[in-house]
Amino acid sequence: MGMLISLRDWIDARFPMTKMWEEHLSKYYAPKNFNFWYYFGSLALLVLVIQIISGIFLTMNFKPDAEHAFASVEYIMRDVEWGWLIRYIHSTGASAFFIVVYLHMFRGLLYGSYKGPRELIWIFGMLIYLALMAEAFFGYLLPWGQMSYWGAQVIISLFGAIPVIGDDLALWIRGDFVISDATLNRFFAMHVIAVPLVLLILVVVHILALHEVGSNNPDGVEIKKNKNENGIPKDGIPFHPYYTVKDIVGVVVFLMFFSIVVFFVPEGGGYFMEPPNFEPADPLKTPAHIAPVWYFTPYYAILRAVTIDLGPLSAKFLGVILMGAAVVILFFLPWLDRSPVKSIRYRGPVYKFMLGAFVVAFVVLGWLGTQAPTEGKTMLAQLFTAVYFAFFLLMPIYTKLDRTKPVPDRVTG
Repeated sequence: MGMLISLRDWIDARFPMTKMWEEHLSKYYAPKNFNFWYYFGSLALLVLVIQIISGIFLTMNFKPDAEHAFASVEYIMRDVEWGWLIRYIHSTGASAFFIVVYLHMFRGLLYGSYKGPRELIWIFGMLIYLALMAEAFFGYLLPWGQMSYWGAQVIISLFGAIPVIGDDLALWIRGDFVISDATLNRFFAMHVIAVPLVLLILVVVHILALHEVGSNNPDGVEIKKNKNENGIPKDGIPFHPYYTVKDIVGVVVFLMFFSIVVFFVPEGGGYFMEPPNFEPADPLKTPAHIAPVWYFTPYYAILRAVTIDLGPLSAKFLGVILMGAAVVILFFLPWLDRSPVKSIRYRGPVYKFMLGAFVVAFVVLGWLGTQAPTEGKTMLAQLFTAVYFAFFLLMPIYTKLDRTKPVPDRVTG
């Protein structure tokens, strides 16, 4: 025991190990009224670790070559010992990542976690979301299946809709005049090295920013404003061991569901892994219906909802602008919300209705994005696109006028 203490002291003299442990775990005081919605931040970190580890093992046998990529995935699935398991963990992890991130973001909408003084935490979180989308997009081409190839073809062609620079931009992204070996190689480099580095840096600064201002809670009460004589928040408890134990329970439950998907339904009913992607990419054979993976489909539906040209601006270009705006507008949420309260517990009926309508719109748009377009479905997409943007654009009005309840001075549990 004495040797371990001496080793700890030796390390502390050269590296702030104990200091970091205390600042971010044992002496970081979090609100004592965290609930179910506060599992998903730690679960997102867990899935990131799962994806990095499983990805490292996959790269050991994957060949980023247009002639051999599909065959190397088949080799991993059939001949590499436990390769099928690693591949399914990685493919299921991609969808699990977006599920927990969407729920984590919804928690922010529920309890106003983006409001001051946490604006920068929200912005870092949104940058993580963008990096995650880029990571998923680059990784989706790598299996070199039919949907991988044609999905990438459709997405890259969207850049070609930008006036003046569009064609050159699409050419630069592809690295060739068509999606080819050059495209696969650069997407592999981005997926394996560049974007994960950015993602890891953003996760670190996201957590550092969170621990600087403190965690929000279901009441939206700032616990740092009410401290005892020792400077400890009266409504706070140390993150370790209380919330580390809580998060371990969440991890166990999550891994149970994750394992069920990996071992019994890894394709996720065709949503996690589409049937056309089990066929090698064929530039001469277009799938009957091309759609992105489910976590991109709400934005894809918004893109397709625009059907009218506006002067020199094509419907395709306007759709790209609207799709981009659907993501970018999330960055401005802290300044769009004018409500004097944070938590939905003390907000008025209008915000609750608008948030419910927004969730319905997002889910329906996600479903519409997986379907072949028809006149009726396009009209539905236009309606729910309007609802999606109304939630944000009307927010300064309805959050200011909405009736709110008085917020307590202390957390209510």
